[in-house]
Amino acid sequence: MSHIKLFESKKIRSQWIEEEQKWYFSVVDIIEVLTESERPRKYWSDLKKKLGFEGFIQLSEKIGQLKLESDDGKKYLTDVADAETLMRLIQSIPSPKAEPFKLWLARVGYERLEEIENPELASKRMREIYKAKGYSDEWIEKRMRGIAVRDELTNEWKNRGIKENLEFAILTSEISKATFGLSPGEYKKLKGLSKKNENLRDHMNDLELIFTMLGEASTTEIAKKKDALGFNENKIAARKGGKVAGDARKALEMESGNSVVTQENYLDEPEQKKRKKLKN
Repeated sequence: MSHIKLFESKKIRSQWIEEEQKWYFSVVDIIEVLTESERPRKYWSDLKKKLGFEGFIQLSEKIGQLKLESDDGKKYLTDVADAETLMRLIQSIPSPKAEPFKLWLARVGYERLEEIENPELASKRMREIYKAKGYSDEWIEKRMRGIAVRDELTNEWKNRGIKENLEFAILTSEISKATFGLSPGEYKKLKGLSKKNENLRDHMNDLELIFTMLGEASTTEIAKKKDALGFNENKIAARKGGKVAGDARKALEMESGNSVVTQENYLDEPEQKKRKKLKN
């Protein structure tokens, strides 16, 4: 489970490893935050050599590698460390931000453990993030409901023998094409979302979110009813589920005279102004 964490508005890539019940953080990102270096990778390379010369072999051995997403949207092997290793590593980096960062690191770990014990906390914190960005309460409710509908669908797919990543993406595309006449990639292009890490659903208005939910919820129900197993049977269910939402969308467009699919994105305007558009 990959995430972007924020420390003083700076992005730190991280990944939760379920088997170990711990976070791993990108070392380069942390060095950039602490040192404000324009060449954090060079700084990290020099620091590793320095630690080796000083006999900190055990510390360097605890540095692992995980595939994390880079700015170009692709995933590359990246040096990572858990919180315990980072606490020791920070001691070798002179920075006035070291102590605040240690407190932040402890809080991130504690919050994740809290969320495991009480999953509702994760939902609450996500709501707070959207609220801070200026989204309306009404939009947030739909977005959160959409996440729940999506989770139900993906859990159903897992139980029906669908492989994550590629097959999930193909089936999602089938639903989207039947619902909106566009694949997710085409939809993002229409909205001018060029980066892979830009979430299409965060740029949808109320109606777009509602029809997305309808397509995915319908797919879940059809898969259950037909007891769809494997990729091919679930692909048929995805098309049928998307068609249910697509037919409803076309009926609304005919009655209202307005297109549900919009080119609107919310990248260039002040946050409050763009979120206000989502509500209208």
